[in-house]
Amino acid sequence: MAHQQHKTVIDAAVHCAYECEHCEDACLGNMPECARLCRDCGEICWTSAAFISRGSRFIPQIVQSCIAICEACAKECEKHNSDHCQSCAQACRRAIEEYRKVASIAGVA
Repeated sequence: MAHQQHKTVIDAAVHCAYECEHCEDACLGNMPECARLCRDCGEICWTSAAFISRGSRFIPQIVQSCIAICEACAKECEKHNSDHCQSCAQACRRAIEEYRKVASIAGVA
């Protein structure tokens, strides 16, 4: 039932991971720091969706890591004018909002 209870955060995490994957691919070669942060952010968001879907006891720790990594990725992507970076930054910001809701429920915010 965890996947139904936390549908909005799972959806935000998957969307963020998708946008990060796209941004990473577009930034490879010309913006290496952006690409690296997008890779990290995408990986942690894919992972968080899995942990949250199955109701893992490690959700509070994962969510805290996601907030920090998504924040770093959003800040980097916001520096760039490309559409893919701006879309990625927006997806990161939305994921952060959802992760914070989960963190506050878990008592770690």
